[in-house]
Amino acid sequence: MTASPAATTAPLPAGAPEPAIELRDVTRSFPGPPEVQALKGVNVSVADGEYVSIIGPSGSGKSTMLNILGLLDRPTVGEYRLGGVLTSGLGEDERAAVRARQLGFVFQAFHLMSRRTVLENVLLPMLYAGTPRAEREPRAREALERVGLGHRLGFQPGTLSGGERQRVAVARAVATRPRVLLADEPTGNLDQATSAEIMALFEELNDDGLTLVVITHDDGVARRAHRRIRLADGRVSSAA
Repeated sequence: MTASPAATTAPLPAGAPEPAIELRDVTRSFPGPPEVQALKGVNVSVADGEYVSIIGPSGSGKSTMLNILGLLDRPTVGEYRLGGVLTSGLGEDERAAVRARQLGFVFQAFHLMSRRTVLENVLLPMLYAGTPRAEREPRAREALERVGLGHRLGFQPGTLSGGERQRVAVARAVATRPRVLLADEPTGNLDQATSAEIMALFEELNDDGLTLVVITHDDGVARRAHRRIRLADGRVSSAA
């Protein structure tokens, strides 16, 4: 593997709480020929309760960073700590358990199960997170009420609008009460008005204390975050 370039950094603001997630000198390489470094010596910290956007064009390394933050991939070089725990020492079963309990995901394509009801879609991840059986349905109903879909419990996703489906996806992500919510292009399939509604919902969740990381190529979406980290060619090019 080629040597990693000098580390690039998006540190926490002065006085911020301890990091919920932290990348230390992370490089992710894919074998060639030629070898491709999708991330290059990146340092990023996100504090508990912070709302951060990660922005950059296609090929900048956003998807690779999401996969590492979501414990779907491992750094080639460097460290990823989640809640202060070094994740490189975790086996695959441990990583899956941590992912289910501490991380929530919202994707551009919703990824709802078409033959399950809205309520069943929100219930499912709590099974993998080990949520006690008696708590699952009350939590699912609470999450759906929180996103304004308490009246759609028995509906199937195919009968809902795009905005409603994304709200179901948000409810599914937060019902497990994760430490961090990772949103990958969450407005990519939505019109402008619906996008604004979803982003307002994210802001409400963040106001309630949820740590939020939104990965996007949309400057308008990125500017709504409290802090923006811009990627270019696998490096942090700026952070504000």
